[in-house]
Order: sequence, then C-alpha cells, then structure tokens
Amino acid sequence: MSSTTPPSPVIRATGLRKTYHGRGSIVTAVDGLDLEVAAGSIFGLLGPNGAGKSTTVKLLSTLARPDSGTAEVAGVDVLRHPAAVRERIGYVSQRPGFDPIGSGRENLVLQGRIYGLRARAARRRADELLDRFGLSTAANRLARTWSGGMQRKLDVAMGLIHRPDVLFLDEPTTGLDPQARTEMWHEISTLAGGGLTVLLTTHYLDEADRLADRLVIIDEGRIVAAGSPDQLKSELRGDSVQIGVATPDMAERAVTMLAGDDSVLEVAAESSRVRARVSNGARALPGIIAALDQVGIAVSDVTVARPSLDDVYLCHAGRSFQHPDAAGTARADGRGHGPASDETAAA
Repeated sequence: MSSTTPPSPVIRATGLRKTYHGRGSIVTAVDGLDLEVAAGSIFGLLGPNGAGKSTTVKLLSTLARPDSGTAEVAGVDVLRHPAAVRERIGYVSQRPGFDPIGSGRENLVLQGRIYGLRARAARRRADELLDRFGLSTAANRLARTWSGGMQRKLDVAMGLIHRPDVLFLDEPTTGLDPQARTEMWHEISTLAGGGLTVLLTTHYLDEADRLADRLVIIDEGRIVAAGSPDQLKSELRGDSVQIGVATPDMAERAVTMLAGDDSVLEVAAESSRVRARVSNGARALPGIIAALDQVGIAVSDVTVARPSLDDVYLCHAGRSFQHPDAAGTARADGRGHGPASDETAAA
C-alpha cells in the first residue's frame, strides 16, 4: 500500500528571536517563533500594532537578521543564502515603494529591470500587471496623482514583476477606504488561487477572517494561537457578550464582580463596555444584568454573538484585540493581566 508524503512547507521557521536595543532598554520583538506555511495558501500574521508581525516578515524576507533560530523560504535558508531567497520572493512593505514622480508603467519596468528582465520582457510584464490590476488607463500618469487604492495595487504589482514563489504583504490595506480594501482583498484571493503563496500581516480582524486559510495570532512577539479562522473560533465554547455601561469606572467594577461568576469564562473592560465570554448567553445574561443592577451598575445595551477572532485573542492573550493596552482584564479563575509592552518602535 503506497502512501503520499505531504509537500514540504514553502516557509518554515523555528525558534526565531529578534531583540532591539534602545534608550537603555532591550525590546524583544520576536520571541521564539515557530511557523509553517503551505504552498499556494494565504497565511496571516494577526496582531495589534507592535506585536512583532513586521519584524517577523523582515526576518523571513532577509531584511533583518535573527538573533537566533532558523528559517527557510522556498526551500532556501534565509541566513546562508539571502540573495537566493530574494530572487524567489516579492515584498510589499507598509510604506509605498513606488517612485511618485514616475508613471505606473515606468515604475514597473524599472522594477523588472532591477530583477534582471530584459527591456522588452520588462515592458511586456509591466503591461500584463497593469491590465491585471485594472491600471492600464492610468499607466502613463505620474504615480503621485493616483488614488490610494491604485497606488497600493501598484506596490503589489511591483512585488509580482519577477513572478515570485512567495509574496510578503505587510499590512496591505492600511489606510484604504472600504471599496479599495474590498478590491485588494479580491486581488489577494486571486493571487493565491493562481498558486502563489501569500503571507500577509494585518491588524484587521475582518481581513484575517476573510482572507487567511491559516493564521497565527501574535502577542508580544509570541504566537498565542494558530489554526484556520473557523477552527480558532469553534474552539471557544459558549457565547460572546458585550455590555454597555455609563462610565469606564463602572466597567472596571463590573469586571471585578463578574470574574467571580461561574458562568463567565473571560471578562474584560474596554472604556465603557464590558466584554465577556459565557457558557450560554441566553441563560447567563438575565443573572448577569440583575447582579450588575444590584450593585448600582446600570446597563445601557447588550449584544450576544458567537465567538469572533477578537474573542480568540481575548482568550489567549488575556485582553481584547482592539484594546491591547487596556487594563482591567480578568479570567474567571481570578488571574489578571496587565497592559502589553510597547513594541511599536521595534516591530
């Protein structure tokens, strides 16, 4: 009986660690990170600003050197053969990479020439990408006159000019309006459908949920959860409850009280809102509201929903994704969690 050996991951990292020194302190941006990315998939690195996502991408794309650990991209060791890795990857950073005083076509042709394409091949490839991303009518206009969504598409097209095996997208839709974000989501999904491996970083929960085949949630340089979005959400039993109260002080008091409630699995304060995960929303909610009312905490509104990726983050990191520095988070077992460290400058 024959057996099929699963294909090797196109990206593999083991024990990656990176620290930065500054202002008399040492910041650990990536702390012992392990990950594997399957070929032809969209893999997401999800986490708040400063979690270590961009540093991880820089380590994998040879733009930074790890303090320890190993990594391979497209079968090539990033430490031993960085030039060979760069030939096989495309990289789109958070900041624009195009020349604003060059036209869209000029930017793409120049990028192709940098990667070794002959002039005619570079022009042909540029035209292919301009057409693919719907940029042909603006191809000869200066890139600085393009809309933000068009400019972001140009950045992605430049990352694809040499037909890479892996495309790194660092926060690909930050700053885009909703329509431009939706268009970019479509383009990213199409790329992976064509066999390209895409690794993207994002701090948008809906983006990770919509695009990623698999993702890891990063907090303070460490992976706190990994799996498909559906898998991660399904692992959380119970319901997500959000309760509006009058003041942040009331929210903090509510967290302290509800942390001792057996029906509450996790609870956190976010400004004037209380977020909790409970075993059964319909059954637990009347008792929770009554208990809050007895201690003078008036409830302004309540929502109950199935778990989201934000609830996954709350469960594993001990605080809400949208408010990563918020104090006042507690679990039903009484363990509290302080604010996250500031790694924004490093990551």
